[in-house]
Amino acid sequence: MSTVEQRAKALGIMTLHVPSSVTAERFYLKLGYSAVRETYHGEERTIVMERRLIDPDSV
Repeated sequence: MSTVEQRAKALGIMTLHVPSSVTAERFYLKLGYSAVRETYHGEERTIVMERRLIDPDSV
């Protein structure tokens, strides 16, 4: 995830959103992500996680 986040920062992406399975939610929480919404694909629940990479005030 560190490599993904570094690449996103280099591209100027301020906030990274990732789809998470229910079982991976804790993994993302430990990395500083927060749950922003849930989506369903049939019966499969996906949690969209978000982490701000660049403070908009610093840009």
